[in-house]
Amino acid sequence: MADFDYVAIDTRGAEQRGHVAAADIESARVALDRRRLYVVRLDPGAPPVARSRPLFGLKLGTPKMSGKQLTLFTRQLATLGRVSPLEESLRTITRQTEQESVQAIVARVHAGVVEGRRLADAMAREPRSFPPLYRAMVAAGESSGTLPTILDRLAVLLERQAEIRGKLLTALAYPTILALVAMGVVTALMLFVVPQVVEQFDTVGQELPLLTRAVIWVSDLLVGWWWVMLLSAMLMIVAAWRALKEPSIRLSFDTRLLRIPLLGRLLRDLHAARMARTLGTMVASRLPLLDGLVLTAGTIHNRRLRLASDEIVDAIRGGGSLSSAMRRAGVFPPLLTYLAASGEAAGRLDEMLERAADYLEREFDRFTATALSLLEPAIIVVMGGIVATIVLSILLPILQLNTLAGQ
Repeated sequence: MADFDYVAIDTRGAEQRGHVAAADIESARVALDRRRLYVVRLDPGAPPVARSRPLFGLKLGTPKMSGKQLTLFTRQLATLGRVSPLEESLRTITRQTEQESVQAIVARVHAGVVEGRRLADAMAREPRSFPPLYRAMVAAGESSGTLPTILDRLAVLLERQAEIRGKLLTALAYPTILALVAMGVVTALMLFVVPQVVEQFDTVGQELPLLTRAVIWVSDLLVGWWWVMLLSAMLMIVAAWRALKEPSIRLSFDTRLLRIPLLGRLLRDLHAARMARTLGTMVASRLPLLDGLVLTAGTIHNRRLRLASDEIVDAIRGGGSLSSAMRRAGVFPPLLTYLAASGEAAGRLDEMLERAADYLEREFDRFTATALSLLEPAIIVVMGGIVATIVLSILLPILQLNTLAGQ
């Protein structure tokens, strides 16, 4: 379809300007006539300007809705959509939005709807703000005439995902800051304090204790070769990043990541809870299960979990059930597999998936709280031990000198 720029007069005599999508110019006139617009001028729209490739592949100038902004937009649209037409709801949200970037995105979606596009098609022009899974559920709501209900479910889904992300970031914030501060203190001691103390020991002429010599050697290494160590660390990071671009290496790395005792379970439960919540919402919205699995698999970053999701899709295409495919994949919690089987047998798959998601999220909260309550004192003990070792290496020569002076 092509875009056509038009100037028209509405039934109130006011001038209207905009764009309309149609197969040809005659179809565009028919579409405007149906909207009760008297066409004054109708011209082919200008072709889209090709964007140059951004430096390093980064889309720095492309506006995008954040997760929080998308959640707020969805909730507002679901609420307004129950009491006003879609076009008016989008216009209201555009006027009420304070962020200019979000306002521009919603305005473009509103313009697409005014041109006669479906809401999902208008959102497809902003793929960075509206992911495929989101647009698929919106399209299902438009097709079934239950768009406000599905937008409500989408808002709940996004709010729960944002809540999980917030809990995870909040739980990791304190241990991360504590570890960074402790590492900064240790580095400052090794770079500035230890060299000053060593200068006092050079004139003594006595052999220093082994611990003191070891700490001095580490300090000299950091002072004299810090730039080599920093460059080596950067090169290792770049090499690892390039290596993880290889599918076989990335799959092997992600598989081993899931086998780490604490981190592996955390990743597995997070993925299982998100998948159960998303699939439950899509099944309740009468969206085909297979489409939901395909779209969900594309959002998974862990290659092993993505491969398991692809295997589930192939199994269901072959006539298998969701629960049996999950069981064969071997990376999903047994509770999710059991509840999925119960839901399939009772014809209440969406409800069982929602319950599984609730349970897994509660387990995630308890697990992270327990793990991080153990991690915080462990960081303090380790960093305290390092600082104590440095202080002891300074005190030992002083005690040795006092002993010699006493003799």
